[in-house]
Amino acid sequence: MINNIDLTQLDFAKGNGLLPAIIQDADTGKVLMLGYMNEAALQKTLAEKKATFFSRSKGRLWTKGETSGNFLHLVDIKVDCDQDTLLVYVHPQGPVCHLGTDTCWGESNHPVNFLGHLERVIQSRKGADPESSYTARLFARGINKVAQKVGEEAVELVIEAKDDNESLFLNEAADLMYHYLVLLAAKGYHLEDVIEVLRERHK
Repeated sequence: MINNIDLTQLDFAKGNGLLPAIIQDADTGKVLMLGYMNEAALQKTLAEKKATFFSRSKGRLWTKGETSGNFLHLVDIKVDCDQDTLLVYVHPQGPVCHLGTDTCWGESNHPVNFLGHLERVIQSRKGADPESSYTARLFARGINKVAQKVGEEAVELVIEAKDDNESLFLNEAADLMYHYLVLLAAKGYHLEDVIEVLRERHK
């Protein structure tokens, strides 16, 4: 849900008509690039739901992906406390940098980072209405039921591993991963706690 932005409150004058726009992956949290938006670019971004910038070198508006097809699909925009910088959350379609890398700093925006986003969503379901969320229903049924579900999903994954149906195997793997994260949350732990154990073992 894109926040309501009052364009009249934005301080375009400070940057000679341009606002820095920090582009961040809405799922992984990875910073992808930095661009600049004038009022027209921001309005176009909001209207078309694809990140559009003002090119200082070309002196015109340009929509990221207009030639490559690697669009930045808009999820949300936040304005900083001084009303002169934008934080733009997107879903990137392909590499972001013109050099072919995931970010303009040559970093990897690996899909595994999505697990952090999923974990936060799961944590947010604690105490939610069980009628509105499957995850909330799992929490409401107690730790024994959550642990049982992990066991059931693990067995189903082992069964599918013996066959050659890629779709069924990957879906069971996803089910196990999801219920494992629910179990961690139900026990009061985070994925980072498990990662720390793995780090210690790796030394």
